[in-house]
Amino acid sequence: MPGTDADSGPRDRAIVDEEPILKFFEHEHLPERLAKISRPFFELAFRVFYTQPAGAERSTALRKLLEAKDAAVRAAL
Repeated sequence: MPGTDADSGPRDRAIVDEEPILKFFEHEHLPERLAKISRPFFELAFRVFYTQPAGAERSTALRKLLEAKDAAVRAAL
C-alpha cells in the first residue's frame, strides 16, 4: 500500500499524523507468531484509511478494528 511497509508499519509519518490510531496497527515489535495474527489487521486498517473518506465513520471503523486486533492477539497469548 502507498506510504506503508507491508511487513511492519507506515513509512510516511504524515499518514499517522492524519490518522493517529494507525500507529497501533504496527506489528514489527511483536514476536513472529503474534505478528502473523496482527498483520492482516494492519493491512485492513490501511485499506480502510485509503478507501474511506475521513470522518467519524472511518474513525469508528478503525477503532473497532483495533479492538478486534487486540482481542485476537490476546487470545493467542
